[in-house]
Amino acid sequence: MGGKVVQLQQGERLALQSDDIDGWIQKFRDFQIVQLIDLDAAMGRPANDELVRYIAARLPCQVGGGVRSIERAQELLEAGARRVILGSSLFNERGVNRGRAEAFADAIGPDALVGAIDSRGGRVVIHGWKTPLSITPEEAARALEPYVSALLYTHVDTEGMMTGLDLDAVRRVNDACRVRLIAAGGIRTREEIDELDALGIDAVVGMAIYTGAIELKP
Repeated sequence: MGGKVVQLQQGERLALQSDDIDGWIQKFRDFQIVQLIDLDAAMGRPANDELVRYIAARLPCQVGGGVRSIERAQELLEAGARRVILGSSLFNERGVNRGRAEAFADAIGPDALVGAIDSRGGRVVIHGWKTPLSITPEEAARALEPYVSALLYTHVDTEGMMTGLDLDAVRRVNDACRVRLIAAGGIRTREEIDELDALGIDAVVGMAIYTGAIELKP
C-alpha cells in the first residue's frame, strides 16, 4: 500500500509499514508461494503495478487486490504472478456469482485462480470486508470449488490481531469443499501452522512474521 510493505489489522488499522522491499524479498526467498496483495487496488485507488511486477519477478507470488476483470487477471499473470486471487468479483448481493466465476475459469483456467472467501461474524463479506452477504463461508466454498484451484479463507474477526486463528471455523470450510484450502486470520504460532498442515490446509502468516513472533529460518 502506497509503495510500501504494510500490515493492517482487520483491513483497516495500519499496524506496521516498511519500505525495505528488497529486504523482505530476501526474507521470503525460500517460500514456495508468497501472497502479495495490492491493498490500494483493492480499495479502488491507483494500483501498485510497478511494485507488483518487481516483486513477482523475484518471488513466486499469488497476487490479489482489486481484480475485477478477466483482463486484469491476465495482466497480473503476464506480470509474473503464478496465480491470481479473486474476491469480491466472484460475488453479488445474492451470494456467489456462478456465471462470473465460470467466465474467469473458462478464460484463464482454474489452475491459475484462487477464490477468496472472507468471513466476519460467520457470514461472507465483500468490498474490502465492508459489505456483508447472507451466505456462510461453507456455502461459498461449495459454490466456488468447480472454478478454482484453491480457496483462500480469511477469518476477518481475527485478521492481523495476533489472537490465534479460529480453527473450528477453518475446519468447517475445509469440510465443505474438496479443493486445497488456504487459511488466514490471526495465526501467531508455529503450532497453529503445524495443526493446519496436518489437516492438509495451507497457512498465510503475516503479522506474526513481521513482528518476529514467528522467526524465519533458512
